[in-house]
Amino acid sequence: MANQSWRLGRRTFLMGAGASLGLPWLECMAAGSQQAAVEPPRRLCAMYFGFGVSLPKEDGEQARWRWFPNGEGRDYQFNESLKPLEPHRDQLTVLGGMSHPNGRRMGGHDTGDTFLTGALLTSRFLRNTVSVDQIAAQQFAEETRFPSLVMSTDGGVGEPTRSSTLSYNDKGRPVPALNQPQQIFDRFFGAGDANSLAQKRRLTSASGMLDRVLENSRSLRAKLGRQDREKLDEYLASVRQIEERVAQSQRWLEIPRPELRDEERKMLHLDSDDQAPQNFIRTMYDLIYLAFRTDSTRVATYQITNMADASSRAGKFPQLEGFKGSLHNLAHGWNKPEGAEALGRWDRFMAGQFAHFLERLSTAEEAGGSILDHSVVLYGSSNSTTHNNQNYPLVLAGGRKLGLQHGRYLKYGDDAPLSNLFVTMLNCIGVQQPSFADSTGPLSELYSA
Repeated sequence: MANQSWRLGRRTFLMGAGASLGLPWLECMAAGSQQAAVEPPRRLCAMYFGFGVSLPKEDGEQARWRWFPNGEGRDYQFNESLKPLEPHRDQLTVLGGMSHPNGRRMGGHDTGDTFLTGALLTSRFLRNTVSVDQIAAQQFAEETRFPSLVMSTDGGVGEPTRSSTLSYNDKGRPVPALNQPQQIFDRFFGAGDANSLAQKRRLTSASGMLDRVLENSRSLRAKLGRQDREKLDEYLASVRQIEERVAQSQRWLEIPRPELRDEERKMLHLDSDDQAPQNFIRTMYDLIYLAFRTDSTRVATYQITNMADASSRAGKFPQLEGFKGSLHNLAHGWNKPEGAEALGRWDRFMAGQFAHFLERLSTAEEAGGSILDHSVVLYGSSNSTTHNNQNYPLVLAGGRKLGLQHGRYLKYGDDAPLSNLFVTMLNCIGVQQPSFADSTGPLSELYSA
């Protein structure tokens, strides 16, 4: 490659005749050395499903429906439950034995909230901690229009131990999840900035109000006692976060939203809802793919099902796909003769949707590889079987151009902390994090063949 004597800023766009058009990511937009000039963004995403998986006895009649593969290392075979992932075998690693130590001390249906945090939630202490995705989002916040994309089937935040989001900020507060495909599309790719003048005025007004709040707080704080000062400081921290979001919105207001190709628009089913699970799940996956391809964000989470079958819309997904029971009922049959196969078939349905997502990422080419090659993707649950908070079923995919070596089934001891994987994932995408939650170190074996 010839030396570049000039470069464009990543936020450069074309203007003329009163119109503007955003440029795609170009090599000349990267600063620094030739190596930096061809290095695409690094990304992280995590998907979660509740209630565990089918795990009949290895030597039983229904053994072919075990979620975990047969064998170990590179010499392993997928059972029926994960067969849809076979085409992506060299792009993923199945992980067995890992869990959160704090999760082992919690109720069987209480661990979805802590899948990405590793925190301990009890009836006496219901405050969570920061999730691994939000650590990454803080690192990339200045580089993209949206720090992260947080999605779930039910949306919002739910309630403690029955959360409907995987993401928690640096104060341990839940980040509300989006659950309507059209709403997500409009926010990321729609004409959100059509009335830019009105938006400028609103943002300027909001910024001014925040300035006054912070100014008035200084004189008030000096008059308060210790406990009140602590409460005020916590409140002001939230105000400052709002201030940062307002400032970021102002910076991006003049930058056109990305254009999608016609075939990408056609592949979406934005009118899909929870009455058509496959279209709904695939559309949510496709929205993550588009957000990554357009570099609208580099961090995403998607909670497909949570641990509250009775109130969760996803609880009826199996029935809508032709299964005889709700998700909760299927989960309780994990080791029964007929139940193991029924749950295994549901596991295979879910693996099929995840395989669809991997296919999208792996066929989207970018400098030196694909989007999947530059993304670290986690898929799994916080239960092996319903009520069992050990041996989480986990798949780690992507990141081959970031150093990850795949094509294996790695078994760990029952006391292996899942946070070790989180440290590895963060380091892999360039977030230098020596520790996270109760981690004891990174998983160096993921980088070795």
